Amino acid sequence: MNIENKQEENTPVVKQTKKNNWKIASFVLGILLVVSIISSTGLLSISGNAAAIDAVDFINNEMLQGQTTATLEDVTKENGLIKATINVEGQATPIYISNDGKLMFLQAVPITGAATAATTTPTQNSPTTQPPVDVPKSDKPVVDLFIMSHCPYGTQMEKGLLPVVKVLEDDIDFNLKFVYYAMHPTQGEVEEQLNQYCIREEQEDKLLDYLYCFLEDGDGERCLAETNIDTTKLETCVTTADAEFGITSSLEDKASWLSGKFPLFNTDKADNEKYGVGGSPTLVINGKTASSGRDSISLLKTVCGAFNNEPEACTTTEFEAGSPTPGFGWDTTAQANSAAAGCGY
Repeated sequence: MNIENKQEENTPVVKQTKKNNWKIASFVLGILLVVSIISSTGLLSISGNAAAIDAVDFINNEMLQGQTTATLEDVTKENGLIKATINVEGQATPIYISNDGKLMFLQAVPITGAATAATTTPTQNSPTTQPPVDVPKSDKPVVDLFIMSHCPYGTQMEKGLLPVVKVLEDDIDFNLKFVYYAMHPTQGEVEEQLNQYCIREEQEDKLLDYLYCFLEDGDGERCLAETNIDTTKLETCVTTADAEFGITSSLEDKASWLSGKFPLFNTDKADNEKYGVGGSPTLVINGKTASSGRDSISLLKTVCGAFNNEPEACTTTEFEAGSPTPGFGWDTTAQANSAAAGCGY
């Protein structure tokens, strides 16, 4: 597969100097994303359970669109609103719904000082929401992206970052790494990550081609053939890595699973511990966790900010304005994405 042609096909260009309105949009959407759930001619008031069920149906049908599934865990009343706790990829997330069932708020932001302070404390359930840090500069930035291969938000970050890796090429040291546990084993995540690990380790010159292909539809078998991966070499590596890191043994021994829910995947265990990785995606630049929008324009700016002296590509590269959609497929959307969304326990 020709990566440059793939990039041209999927990313019509705009001027790099275009104002990044995603920042404003992301802030607004993060505070209040309002969607219509019931028509204006509906009932003036409905039960909390019914409103919550409608909200979850809307999230699954219109937002997640089959990439993953949200389920309803609990419904309560809070501050005059219906509070529904939903579960997405094993992570419990609260949403708020107006009493008439017409508006949904994906995030409530307290305006009292004490409440605001409480909501900004990092928790185990929000591993990708660390506060922004100053990324150290270097002559050749090291860019590590920790993902789960079937996490829709990990693939979203990959689709934004890979074009950046392509244009910066040898100016950066890019490393695809894996979170220390898998949340999608029934989707073949463990086997896919073993393949990607071995391609990274032994056929690195084909890794970007393979990832571009895999992110189209998640069909790893097709992509192994299309990108001319040496499958004999790959199978030998997979067998060795499986034994070294105990991947299959962990998958088969549920007693060893993280919190009894998720099989361990320890190919990059040391770096997970070193950087405090908790979920997918986690972006680490020059040894520091970095926050960024997931579109290529934002990620180019984030990575280029880590150079002592920016290469020419940082100022001359043009990318499409728009954010990659979560999951597989190279579609983009004008809607800003939240850097907080991720797969994490």
